[in-house]
Amino acid sequence: MTAPILHLTIPVRDLAEARRFYEDTFGCRVGRTRGHWLDIWFFGMQLTLQERPDEVVPAADQGVRHFGVVLQDAPTYDALVDRLREHDVQWLHEPERHSDAELSGKRGGKLADPSGNVIEVKYYDDASDYLAGPE
Repeated sequence: MTAPILHLTIPVRDLAEARRFYEDTFGCRVGRTRGHWLDIWFFGMQLTLQERPDEVVPAADQGVRHFGVVLQDAPTYDALVDRLREHDVQWLHEPERHSDAELSGKRGGKLADPSGNVIEVKYYDDASDYLAGPE
């Protein structure tokens, strides 16, 4: 039996540009490719990029809409942040350690892909902080 895989489809303005970003900048593997869409394996999630320039929303207008990844250990988080910095991504919120009581132990930052889709990269010192569920 295959474990469930999360799937998300997002619009991009230029498929080749988006592919370069996710493949080169994030180091993601490309899956299926078709004329106006392709799949990216984004940390275990099937992320489908659809070339739909009329549906792209600038990062500044996204509000709280975003997706991302919670990394499991500090070295992996640090390595990804370093990789992103080497590719000169434009951070919307620089990676930082949050001091708010409710976010204590969280390190994270947000950036946008070339089409404005907002991506959060984060890590928690205590995994139970992000695995907490309903009582």
